[in-house]
Amino acid sequence: MQNSPTADGDLLPEHPALQHERAPRPLPLFLELVREVSARDRKMAAEALTGLRAYEQAPRRQRPPPKPEIARVRGATLRDHGGEGARAVLVPSLINPPRILDLDEQASLTSAIARMGRRTLLLDWGEADQRGELSVTGHIEELLLPLLRRISEPPALIGYCLGGTMAIAAANLAPVECVVTLAAPWNFKRYPQASHAALQDMWRHSQGAAKSLGALPMEVLQAAFWSLDPERTVRKFAEFGRLDPVSAEARRFVELEEWANEGEPLPYPAAKELVEELFGKDLPGSAAWQVAGRPVSDQLAVPALHLTAERDLIAPPQTVASGEIVAIPSGHVGMIVGSARARLRVELEAFLKEQP
Repeated sequence: MQNSPTADGDLLPEHPALQHERAPRPLPLFLELVREVSARDRKMAAEALTGLRAYEQAPRRQRPPPKPEIARVRGATLRDHGGEGARAVLVPSLINPPRILDLDEQASLTSAIARMGRRTLLLDWGEADQRGELSVTGHIEELLLPLLRRISEPPALIGYCLGGTMAIAAANLAPVECVVTLAAPWNFKRYPQASHAALQDMWRHSQGAAKSLGALPMEVLQAAFWSLDPERTVRKFAEFGRLDPVSAEARRFVELEEWANEGEPLPYPAAKELVEELFGKDLPGSAAWQVAGRPVSDQLAVPALHLTAERDLIAPPQTVASGEIVAIPSGHVGMIVGSARARLRVELEAFLKEQP
């Protein structure tokens, strides 16, 4: 692979990592971001490539075996993450793997909730090809609601990102004890206009291929996330290159990047509904979203807590559902696995302990 040229025609340094499979996906776009940054900050661009090499050489830990499965509907499962007491079901987004909620021993939200006196169950949506005909609404109707019916008592429903949006909808239709959302959008019209325009542009360019494939590839979604703050994508690799490779911080960086790169493709019907109906028409925020033939609302009959991330670009705080809202000083992922997770857990535990 050739080196990437800078704006003035120079070449970035030779870099063996550029040919390695352990790299950000999509790698060509990442290299283009590095090239763009090099035009104004050559030092950061060079350090980002050094960080990229460190990333491909970094040790990987052996993944623990999957937690015990207690319920399955098609390919979707509820897995038992331990704890005693009333049930708590964690609903991840459709876009990235659920293990962000159980990333490592220190950052595991599932383990933290188990220590709060809850029997903690994590939903795993399973492989995309087993749910390829499902829209976002279909995932709720065909997978989430049937799994909740397998539980003998109404659980606390805790949803992250789009999983929180889906959790609110499900709480309109199934008995639950309470609802907690974590960085979850509901009022999609409140996204910045630039975000709406970028999403629609992405969809215009990718819809045909996604329809032919039956899914929107993870790389397209990753590119959309990177576009929200391109320089940060480069800067984080530059900063990683300066870390001790065996430090806890470096290990977590590797875990997070592998999590981000391992997402399943989004089934085409789910991608279409997400872009055209939830974002395009703001069905949830305009009280026009119907699930299982019934309108769903964020005005729930059970207690609800919405935790937002103040610096969130993926689910900006202003898009949150109505109700009790607590802002966490962090970004979208940092509130789950970064230092801000301590504040999130304090708020979450206090809310759960208030429930009878």
